[in-house]
Amino acid sequence: MTERPHRTATRIDPHDEETTVPARPALRVVHQPADIDLEAAEEAAGRFLTALGISTDSESLRGTPGRMARAYAELFSPRAFDLTTFPNDEGYDELVLARRIPVRSVCEHHLLPFVGTAHVGYLPGARILGLSKLARVVEHFACRPQVQERLTKQVADWLQTHLEPKGVGVVIEAEHSCMTLRGVQATGSSTMTSTLLGLLRSDARSRSEFLALTGATS
Repeated sequence: MTERPHRTATRIDPHDEETTVPARPALRVVHQPADIDLEAAEEAAGRFLTALGISTDSESLRGTPGRMARAYAELFSPRAFDLTTFPNDEGYDELVLARRIPVRSVCEHHLLPFVGTAHVGYLPGARILGLSKLARVVEHFACRPQVQERLTKQVADWLQTHLEPKGVGVVIEAEHSCMTLRGVQATGSSTMTSTLLGLLRSDARSRSEFLALTGATS
């Protein structure tokens, strides 16, 4: 992660004199994975399919190893973004909640996808966050081999550290292909995980409000 240089803002003091003060910089969030070698990945995918008895000699399967390599490279490459925050000038202290943020990730145990939704909320402190950035943070941590429990906590911990709110809550509900397509084959089952920090953990009323709005409690 790198930060952009400080920007400046103009402020008028009580004596009608303009002063220039540094504005808080946007935090540039960049995931830096290991170098991606698509050619090597395509060769490995071809060997993988062959080892499983799947021939790639036909016209329809000839390009499959390359498509596999590009698909997984895309799944493991989150987009960079700026964590844009703004002063909480009005002193807003009620819950801010983004519901049903799409989640797509890959189970690190079987490299099979899991998909679902995330509900991410916070109680503002000195600054508020551009709403689209909640979805960006979810994507940032989802675009890598994951387990849902870790993903949930990483999103919450990151927001708590960089936004410094009074509380953070994250609930993720997802369906895992490793459960529905293999093994127990529990079609239609879903897994729910949550992480609550600050007042959303310690204050019973705030916690109940958050969980009720996310649908985690009836």
